[in-house]
Amino acid sequence: MNKPKIIIINGPNLNLLGKRQTHIYGSQSFEIYFKSLIDKYPDLDLEYFQSNHEGAILDKLHDTGFLYKGIVLNAGAYTHTSIALADAVAAITTPVIEVHISNIYEREEFRHHSYLEPVCKETIVGKGLPGYELAIDIIMEISKASLSS
Repeated sequence: MNKPKIIIINGPNLNLLGKRQTHIYGSQSFEIYFKSLIDKYPDLDLEYFQSNHEGAILDKLHDTGFLYKGIVLNAGAYTHTSIALADAVAAITTPVIEVHISNIYEREEFRHHSYLEPVCKETIVGKGLPGYELAIDIIMEISKASLSS
């Protein structure tokens, strides 16, 4: 039996987790954290994609947005600027959960607005890396609910 596929898509500068602004984002790299997710969710087929390029993130949303069980999206700064990413999320059928490691509402004013929030199923902010686990759990709850309806 095929495992349900969930992809985590991280946007710009998230490749620097563990190195950049550790007082905000922590000292663990995402690659190491992702290995712990694979161990925690053995019944899922988890994938990870990161890009600093908006078009590559759009392409990945298009490629996975009709096939996967769920998408966890941390679009980084594109959250606050990209209508194109919001349009892509609105166009696909796979549920998308928006995640932010830091609490964007306690940071600079320009970070308080998310173009993605209205088109995502849920938004998780300020939970650190465990926010990704919450997003995966929400996707699995959505999946169970759709099977029972």
